[in-house]
Amino acid sequence: MKTIKVLGSGCKKCMAVADAIGARARELGVDADVVKVTDMATIMGYGVMSTPAVVVGEKVVHAGGVPTRGDIDAWLKG
Repeated sequence: MKTIKVLGSGCKKCMAVADAIGARARELGVDADVVKVTDMATIMGYGVMSTPAVVVGEKVVHAGGVPTRGDIDAWLKG
């Protein structure tokens, strides 16, 4: 199972990113656990300055704004 963390305050964009990743994982048949992280101390621990941010394999792969479908596919297939 692949764990993908969405870092953010819980705003609409953050929720949309988490929902998009979860939906795309289901479409692709990828077993993924999408975890929403809202704790600011934890988010700062990743060195993220703008949200939403996405963490795959404990590495920040995206920060600020909504990722593209291509980005999401790459994270899920990678």
